[in-house]
Formats: sequence, structure tokens, C-alpha cells
Amino acid sequence: MDAAEHAVIELRRVTKTYRTGSVEVHALRGIDLTVARGDFVAIMGASGSGKSTLMNIVGCLDVPSTGQFFLDGIDVRTLDEAHIAKVRNRRIGFVFQSFNLIPRTSAIANVELPLAYAGVRRRERRGLALQALTAVGLADRVEHLPTELSGGQQQRAAVARALVTSPALILADEPTGNLDSAATAEIMQLFMNLNREGRTIVLITHEPEVAACAKRVVRLRDGHIISDETQLVGAGVGVGVWPKA
Repeated sequence: MDAAEHAVIELRRVTKTYRTGSVEVHALRGIDLTVARGDFVAIMGASGSGKSTLMNIVGCLDVPSTGQFFLDGIDVRTLDEAHIAKVRNRRIGFVFQSFNLIPRTSAIANVELPLAYAGVRRRERRGLALQALTAVGLADRVEHLPTELSGGQQQRAAVARALVTSPALILADEPTGNLDSAATAEIMQLFMNLNREGRTIVLITHEPEVAACAKRVVRLRDGHIISDETQLVGAGVGVGVWPKA
């Protein structure tokens, strides 16, 4: 099968059990989930539902206790730690609630970081970082420090950093949690536009109006998927209708 035909994410009967002394916590209980290339999925659930554990597995930050996880056609179980780190850096673009920008470093230098870790030469990574910042509307802020950017602009820089390696997947964990309503609408419009361009996005959120911007909503409870629904999009955070292709 051609690599382009693989689902970006495929979980088969995935479980995750944490042990503390004699106590076992079953965080995930037999999860089956497939995310196709170009999909936009919001994952929702109350505290303790398993959504953070699921995010950690999908982001190659943790491994299942049992079951299989394929990322872009790769069986993650077959990889050693060094290869998992490479997969994390090149195939997954992370966007976090707290932005995670280096404070005394310019926007463009922050965006370059994943490329620097991958050994890309300075001239090439500078060009790629500029392209990514331009794509998120920050071409005029490339030399600004994070403290010189608004919250929405900082998150745009974080999205640019996630995009710069052309990953198979953008994984966003509560990306609007620290933003006001106007900046939230701005960031969700950005995600919608990126998805329209073919980016695969998985977003963890507890906010229904944010989840309403996705094409599909998966809900977890007690380590189980209780619903997986395709939806009409564009009803969330005042972003209007889904952008037309």
C-alpha cells in the first residue's frame, strides 16, 4: 500500500493501565479509532475520561499497555526510543494551551527549533520558518519576542512551529484554553483554513463551541469511546461557515 493511502492514526484495541503499588487505573479500555488523512477531529471528555492519555499515546509521548498504534502507517511498537523521538519531531506538530514559546527568543527562532533538532541547515530552516509564519499571518512579527505578541499571536507562532516540519498530524491540546473569545475565534479559523488545505488535525478540548469547528467529534467516558459523530461545522466561536474549498 502506498504511504499516502495509510490512515494518519489507527488505534486497534488500545488499552492503558497505570499501576501505583497495588492499585490499577484503567485509563483506556479497548480503544478503536481511525483518523484519515485530511480529517479534523475534536476529542472531548470530562476529567478522568481518558482523553489526555489518548493524546499522549497519539503524540508518541506514551505507549499502550496492549493493542496497536499506527502513526502514518508505522507500527510505533516496532520503534526504539531514538526512532520514536524522530517520529515525534518530524511527523507530529504539537500545539499546547500554554504556547510553550522560549521567552527571550524571537518568533522565527522559536519556529526554527524543530528543524534545528532535526539537523536542518540554518539557511534552509530560516526560509521554512518564514514560510510557516507567513502562513499563519505573522510575516510582520518574525523578529518579535513572545512578550511582544498578543496571546492570539503567540498561539499563531506555536501553530507555525507545529507546521514547519510538514507533519502528518497536528495535535492540539486545549489550544484556546488561555485565549479570550476573539483570539479563540481567530485560532479556530486558522485551524479550519489549515484543514481545508489538507492538514490532518486532532484537537483535545472541553469547549463545545471549539469542538463545533471540527468535522468530527469523538467523546470519551471512563476510558471508552461513547460516540464518534460527523457533524456540520462552522457553528463554533463565531467563525461563521466552514470555508469553501
